[in-house]
Amino acid sequence: MQLIAWWPTVAVLAVATFTDLRSRRIPNWLVFPYLFAGIAVSAWLYGWYGLGQSLAGWGLGTLIFGILWRMGGMGMGDVKLCAAVGAWIGPSQLIIALVVTGLAGGVMAICWAASRGFLGSLFAGSAELVFGLKERGLRPHADMNLSNPRARKMPYAPAIAIGTLLSFFAH
Repeated sequence: MQLIAWWPTVAVLAVATFTDLRSRRIPNWLVFPYLFAGIAVSAWLYGWYGLGQSLAGWGLGTLIFGILWRMGGMGMGDVKLCAAVGAWIGPSQLIIALVVTGLAGGVMAICWAASRGFLGSLFAGSAELVFGLKERGLRPHADMNLSNPRARKMPYAPAIAIGTLLSFFAH
């Protein structure tokens, strides 16, 4: 499936990265056809096993990024993009992609904060998010979520693209 998934994934991630950087949106017209094509291609090539792997990848991407969305730290376009990628690459490769995506996103966030002069508040806010999780649960933090107009927002499609494309070489 890797060879078949490579070019559609590269194309979709390139467009998603461009649109997310430009408008902070990942369009449904891009993600939904890619998602349904991933499920269809997997089922067509590998039968029930492929369908199961595709649906498991879709579910895993939806679950993990859905939790981050619920906490207010991720946009729904990122959730849908990750779920669609999971439908193409399956759950085992998606786990690798998510780990590398997290690392890439962390490096991007540190560079972004350092270049704009709020590195200290980034680390303080990150500590508050992690250590305040027990009291807050999965509810969004009042100050650090995407619905807060004063919150600093970073497009995450580039990190998803880096993590996904590097996972092809690691899997």
